[in-house]
Amino acid sequence: MPTASRRTRLWPYLRLAAAALGLAAIIRQLSIVVVNGAAADTEWAAHLPTLISNFFSYFTILSNIIAVVALVIGAAWALRNRTNETQEPAWLATLFLCASTYMIVTGIVYNLLLRHIPIAGIMDAWTNETLHVVIPLVMLADVLFAPRRRALAWSSILVAAVFPIAWVVYTLIRANFITGPAHGDPWWYPYPFLDPHIQGGYLGVLGYIVGIAAAIIGVAALVVWVGRRRGIRSTDLTTSTGHPSPAAASPDHR
Repeated sequence: MPTASRRTRLWPYLRLAAAALGLAAIIRQLSIVVVNGAAADTEWAAHLPTLISNFFSYFTILSNIIAVVALVIGAAWALRNRTNETQEPAWLATLFLCASTYMIVTGIVYNLLLRHIPIAGIMDAWTNETLHVVIPLVMLADVLFAPRRRALAWSSILVAAVFPIAWVVYTLIRANFITGPAHGDPWWYPYPFLDPHIQGGYLGVLGYIVGIAAAIIGVAALVVWVGRRRGIRSTDLTTSTGHPSPAAASPDHR
């Protein structure tokens, strides 16, 4: 592991490299969706606006977009402040809390529930692994090793829960207004565990929603805990008089 000062210099470039890889995978996957749609034999399978809106309705895609944005903004902030030891601002720490939580949960859910689903013809192997494995691992590494992490209040977990709740509500409402492009069913769900026609009704879907919600809250709590541990430790400095600095005495937990 590089020393702290070297890690501070290198981390923005690692973030930018990961963001470029994630963005390339998203663009590549979108191109596959568009090309396959153009080649479809039926009107409902080739309807481009529906295909694109479906693409951006996947939690994986939205989470990766949030992660790319967070990595780029985080890298820009770090480069702008590379000559000082300023902790990341609270808004940036909150953005990384959300991005890291969503991506870690994406990696867990994919590898537990979705890895067995064939991807031939709908996704490249490298895009699949990048979006579901590589970027989640990058965000996990950011939680554990990114320099100048700020400690957040436990209440910030509630902020991380807002987007997943909104996404579930959007998905369940929208599903019955969309024709499924694969089979022409008068509904479309991005994941089989959200489809009541597969899960034996909404009660079965609710079980998955509760389980994933618990995972999101649990991962967010873990990310906040790590940030509080690392944030407090990063401010454990002393002044030249040998007394604790104000930052060490009163770490910012906003």
